Amino acid sequence: MIGYAFCGSFCTHKRSLEELKKLKNLGYDILPIMSENVYYTDTYFGKAEVLIKEVEKITENKVIHSIVDAEPLGPKIHLDALIVAPCTGNTLAKMARGITDTSVTMATKAHLRSDRPTVIALCSNDALSANLQNISILLERKNVFFVPMKQDDPTKKPHSLVSEFSLLQETLNGALVSKQVRPIFI
Repeated sequence: MIGYAFCGSFCTHKRSLEELKKLKNLGYDILPIMSENVYYTDTYFGKAEVLIKEVEKITENKVIHSIVDAEPLGPKIHLDALIVAPCTGNTLAKMARGITDTSVTMATKAHLRSDRPTVIALCSNDALSANLQNISILLERKNVFFVPMKQDDPTKKPHSLVSEFSLLQETLNGALVSKQVRPIFI
């Protein structure tokens, strides 16, 4: 079973859903996880309820959306891998510093303590500034793998990085055999 977590980079949810569908079509059993912000927040990109229904329809599983429900991941519910797509800069910073105050950070902590791979599809406007140190910390951590990423608009958003979602499956395949897909920055 693969865990698949959504954080609040709402503008990238559509791309993430496309990859989720591809993984399901490949036969993966997928356990969906959403940060509380994603689970409860309507935006101009869409209503939370619509996203929840779509994710549950694709995965055929109920969304985990609380710290309490995410805590058993690892010790009681064994995942082969955990994907965080999209992963916001906020969540990345918390993961790097061991802060566990959302369903996604709890799922990540619980999963990593079982020495299984976590795949991060970072989407952050401050990745090349405030979060650069956090990327470095997680690149050195065992069982953490990044989906290759690029600057989406170097002129208007010079510190922003967005993962190339089309490389998510390849990154997962590499993570399952402990290999980071390279180059990380494309």
